[in-house]
Amino acid sequence: MTDDLSPLPPSLTSRVAIVTGGGRGLGRAMTLGLARAGAHVVATASRESAELDAVAREAGDGRVLPLVADVTRAADCARVVATALEHFGRLDILVNNAGRGMKYVSERFLSEPARFWEVAPEVWQMVIDTNVNGPFLMARAAAPTMLQAGRGRIVNISMNHETMRRRGFSPYGPSKAALESETLIWAQDLAGTGITVNALLPGGATATGMIPASVPEQVRAQLLDPDIIVPPLLWLVSDASDSISGQRLDASRWRTDLPATDAAKAAIQGAGWPVGAA
Repeated sequence: MTDDLSPLPPSLTSRVAIVTGGGRGLGRAMTLGLARAGAHVVATASRESAELDAVAREAGDGRVLPLVADVTRAADCARVVATALEHFGRLDILVNNAGRGMKYVSERFLSEPARFWEVAPEVWQMVIDTNVNGPFLMARAAAPTMLQAGRGRIVNISMNHETMRRRGFSPYGPSKAALESETLIWAQDLAGTGITVNALLPGGATATGMIPASVPEQVRAQLLDPDIIVPPLLWLVSDASDSISGQRLDASRWRTDLPATDAAKAAIQGAGWPVGAA
């Protein structure tokens, strides 16, 4: 890691990013954070064009290009990459954020855990397609351009290991465990190419669209703000993280009062399952 004596976010001027699921929640926070740091961003969503347009207006200055695309379709993923190259001339960063959560299984998943055999097969398939296959298809589409440039950042949005093991969290938990495996394997596949692959998680339940509207206000008040993920993301996609790949960063452990390199040391863990974990 290079020395960074400033807690301010690094400049990403001239960098171009793709953020899937960029219209709401963590995706919106990351899209706006990247734009504020100087990057141009292609923000995608499978359906919600109005939300994407609102994010683009908020970012201003043509920083964000909204694009409706479904990460479960290889042709759409190729179109997203082609659009970034056509409009901005390069591609430096891919943030695989688009995801489907437990509310598609049941709006009561927090209070009435569904057992795996009670999950409709089509819901299981939808979650796995979005959370596991989607990042693969996007990374597969982006990798050739990054390889040609000799540099790139792939960031997969993950979650706590405890949630991956939580009762009643099929198929969301298994999908994120698979994503961390993808992270670790892709980092090894891309070693020595200048492209890094890391996982990033907020570190706890976050106020996003994955939380049912029925959650009591006292519980909702304890949810993390999606903006918590922005400082570690900006560091992770900057030049300061050149030597970091195959890791996971827990945003809840990031100290904004510390220099970025010190904050990163506190937040970094190995991607995949913890060594020695039961």
